[in-house]
Amino acid sequence: MIFASPFLLMSGCKKKNDDNSTNNNQIETGTMTDIEGNVYKTVKIGTQWWMAENLKTTKYNDGTSIPLVTEYLDWRYSRDPGYCWFENDSALYKDTYGALYNWYVISTGKLAPTGWHIPSEVEWWTLINYLGGWQIAGGKMKCTGTIEAGTGPWYEPNTGATNESGFSAVPTGAREEGGSFMHNPSYKAAYEADWWAATEEDFNSALECYISYKYAGAGCEPDGLDKCCGLSVRCVRD
Repeated sequence: MIFASPFLLMSGCKKKNDDNSTNNNQIETGTMTDIEGNVYKTVKIGTQWWMAENLKTTKYNDGTSIPLVTEYLDWRYSRDPGYCWFENDSALYKDTYGALYNWYVISTGKLAPTGWHIPSEVEWWTLINYLGGWQIAGGKMKCTGTIEAGTGPWYEPNTGATNESGFSAVPTGAREEGGSFMHNPSYKAAYEADWWAATEEDFNSALECYISYKYAGAGCEPDGLDKCCGLSVRCVRD
């Protein structure tokens, strides 16, 4: 097992002139704040403004608390909204990777900070197509570097990674519908990033979008994912 500290994990996400509103590639950046006071970097990609970090709020935008679900069986059998931290460890995973939410949280319509929303399938594909299409967009969204080299958050080979879009994707980890955690983002299972879309597939499933350490591409799962799964969330501005 190879472990990397959160500082090393973020080292591959810095862009040129990261402290400025634009850089040499004309990337426009900003910030937004959720109801708990968490501040997130934002980036303009094409005509869309995206969060450049994963959401980590524990409250809906009306101030009410989202239920924290830690026990495996509670997660497995629940069809109610719930969130967790990877391996139930907020100290290690909150700041860098954000929270994992089941899709029942998404369906409330109250998760995204005011002025923002959970992206639909169409909005995810707008991003992917703007970045050159599904075959190369993921590389432009991923933080650079690898865990093995001590330079970034992804497992080798981190194919095509440039982060030229400023999206700054890190491997997120996830929680299966059965309650088990998978894709540990802190060491050599760090090979995938998965985010919910607001698009419902059917009664039991909803759309996820993802990128991988192994490919430069990005896409959305056509068959959907069980709504009980816990995935990361990025928001897009209204």
